[in-house]
Amino acid sequence: MTKTKRTTTASAPVLGTRALNRATLERQLLLRRSPMSATDAVAHLVGLQAQNVKPPYYALAARLDGFAPEALSGPMADRTVVRIVTLRSTIHTHTADDCLTLRPLVQAARDRELHLFRSGLAGVDLDRLAVRARGLVEAEPRTMKELREALLEDWPDADPQALSVAARCKLPLVQVTPRGLWGRSGQVRLTTAEHWLGRPAEPAPAPDDTVLRYLAAFGPASVKDMQTWAGLTRLRDAFERLRPRLVTFRDENGTELFDLPDAPRPDADTPAPPRFLPEFDNLLLSHADRSRVVPAELKGRHWKGNVAYRTFLVDGFLAGLWRLDEDALVVEPFGRLDKAARAEVTVEAERMLGVLHPGTAYDIRFGTVRD
Repeated sequence: MTKTKRTTTASAPVLGTRALNRATLERQLLLRRSPMSATDAVAHLVGLQAQNVKPPYYALAARLDGFAPEALSGPMADRTVVRIVTLRSTIHTHTADDCLTLRPLVQAARDRELHLFRSGLAGVDLDRLAVRARGLVEAEPRTMKELREALLEDWPDADPQALSVAARCKLPLVQVTPRGLWGRSGQVRLTTAEHWLGRPAEPAPAPDDTVLRYLAAFGPASVKDMQTWAGLTRLRDAFERLRPRLVTFRDENGTELFDLPDAPRPDADTPAPPRFLPEFDNLLLSHADRSRVVPAELKGRHWKGNVAYRTFLVDGFLAGLWRLDEDALVVEPFGRLDKAARAEVTVEAERMLGVLHPGTAYDIRFGTVRD
């Protein structure tokens, strides 16, 4: 099988960086804005990373035609979409259906995370802890501090942080509203997904269907790309099972890429308008090799430690950072933008401000990236 695979990979067509860029932007709804609903977009994108409240709104504003914050706040308020720790051990906004299936799928990653805290859980019966924690958060939504303090009454010698991590890893805990609603504030309070949604979690699915959905939203992609996106390992078998249903390519380094046969792969010269993205946008996090969006010379420039900056794209590629000051949207390119590019970026900035901050006056200023 190894020999056949190597032969197949060597003969597969090559997709250059710009071709991969355009294909990924099309799947990500960033090459042209989509008329789909916010809920449908969250489903198509298999979730939106959401450590903070605002990023999913900025992500959808960049991707959807006619988007307004209420288009996501409404489904979140009526529990059609939820906030929960799933992929890469980070908070994501998912549809209710995906919440109940993807969370079991990534349970292996939660188990590995829990193992890191084993020294602080000596003598703790984890099954009993799960039952106790479930009872607490289903009686009323709790902050993590409240949950931790209640669990310490049962296990006073355990590490407090380890107890709260154990509860989060053993149970599918969702953040209840008003947390996550645009223009609202509120502490993070947690209950179980089953309690919040009024239906049981689904059994852990085989990864095959999720592979197909990942390719639809992020392809063409390698096995390692999907493993990076999901925070999982050992997905090669699923790709091999699906190989007869997929097409394969190579990138310029010879890495095998899988894709859906009928998925869009636009011409490499297809125009890509500027887009403003939030911190932690999935476009920049969901491949092992991010050169399809991040030029080699800019690798790591949109991060500092564990902090990700808001970014913008020009011609489909990472081009700089942006931020909102009190009275201005400050655009900081990594390099020089010509007059036409600056004009296009300005138009896109005005559009984004009109969608998410209507009625608020912001100047648009160009600066330089502060290292």
